[in-house]
Amino acid sequence: MALLEVESIHAYYGNIHALKGITINVNKGEIVTLIGANGAGKSTTLRSISKLIQTRSGKIIFDGEDITDYKPHDLVYKGISMVPEGRGVFAKLSVEENLEMGAYSRDDNKGIKNSFEQVYTLFPRLKERRNQVAGTLSGGEQQMLATGRALMTAPRLMLMDEPSMGLAPILVENTFETIKEINREGTTILLVEQNATMAFSVADRGYVLQTGEIVLQDTSDALKNNDMVQKAYLGMD
Repeated sequence: MALLEVESIHAYYGNIHALKGITINVNKGEIVTLIGANGAGKSTTLRSISKLIQTRSGKIIFDGEDITDYKPHDLVYKGISMVPEGRGVFAKLSVEENLEMGAYSRDDNKGIKNSFEQVYTLFPRLKERRNQVAGTLSGGEQQMLATGRALMTAPRLMLMDEPSMGLAPILVENTFETIKEINREGTTILLVEQNATMAFSVADRGYVLQTGEIVLQDTSDALKNNDMVQKAYLGMD
């Protein structure tokens, strides 16, 4: 059953036609990845879904409801959260205050407490540093915090934009293990990731974007074995 349906969306940056009829769907419980070169439209797709940019045409359906004209904050209440590219933590707030900000839309104290426990179980480092100012954390720790803050919304769908960007290889592996664990605990994930090898290692299905259009879609296993994908994104001749 589709939790998210994106139907032929078009988006622009000024006169630049960034998305040219993107259609994707994400089923409940899946991890789906979007891959492509820089400028292909991957992050723009996430920003369109999260309403950080407005689409010119097309529809976005979440759990059967048309959310095309919703505002970004409305989507948080509906169960969509985003881990943005570049992390975007509140640099002058503590780790715990950042997490509290993630729960701003909630009034279920018991549920919020459970979410804190979930985040601190997934990221023991954050628990150790809960009183530390977020701007002084390492890049890997800030990525943990951005992911934890998104989890504090109790999302049904998490949009993740380049979670491995700028991380050391060992931290990249840890990041993708965490993505799998978040999914196992019940959160559906739409993942944008430059590292196609790692993306395919966790995703059920994938879409390949080129210059604002989807040129290929299939299971992750099939995409890994596709000649074009191997040459363009997996570094294989």
